[in-house]
Amino acid sequence: MTPDNAFDAVLFDLDGTLIDTAPDMVAVLMGMLESEGRAPIPYDVVRSHVSNGSAGLIRLGFPEVSDEAHEQLRLEYLDRYERSVCTESTIFAGLEPLLDLFDEHGLPWGVVTNKPARMTEPLLAALGLTARMACRISGDTIPERKPHPAPLLLACTQTGVAPGRSVYVGDAARDIEAGHAAGMFTIAAAYGYITEDDSAAAWNADVIAMDVHELTTMLRKGANLDAS
Repeated sequence: MTPDNAFDAVLFDLDGTLIDTAPDMVAVLMGMLESEGRAPIPYDVVRSHVSNGSAGLIRLGFPEVSDEAHEQLRLEYLDRYERSVCTESTIFAGLEPLLDLFDEHGLPWGVVTNKPARMTEPLLAALGLTARMACRISGDTIPERKPHPAPLLLACTQTGVAPGRSVYVGDAARDIEAGHAAGMFTIAAAYGYITEDDSAAAWNADVIAMDVHELTTMLRKGANLDAS
């Protein structure tokens, strides 16, 4: 559990942590498989790979193709996804009241993701989050991407809160690695997109949130927001 008054800003990974983007991202891969005459992959299997982005999803759906063909398919995936970036995607159930609480108390929060800005920005806008956020760092905002700490450090600059007074929540090992490297408190979102051969317990996060309710309790306590 996080100590009271442990931090003054909250940063989230996007896919699988703040936003449930799996319905749209899985649908794009399924559409590509159908176009190529390939059998569909079970939804839960594809969902677990969503945090690996377009490259990981193409590796899952087309494991035998050459590097050149993989890149062509990845670009096709991104083009298709850009056209349907927020058809079924939603804020994870239970997190909207937490964001409202942050806003009510003036606690800055934002997103640091490896997702390209051309998908991140429309997604956040469609969900009505853009104007509420203190920062939003995409995968191409700067040259470095997670697990490099630079995107998180930039987010701290934009929020005006030091890394040591910030917490980063993510559903992949790269998120926790980046958070530690930046000097932040880290929370592993075990409810996110995690493959069967991976485990949040292996990432060395400061704490693990098994579900959104547990995450909400941790963040309210850590920010001293009168959890009750």
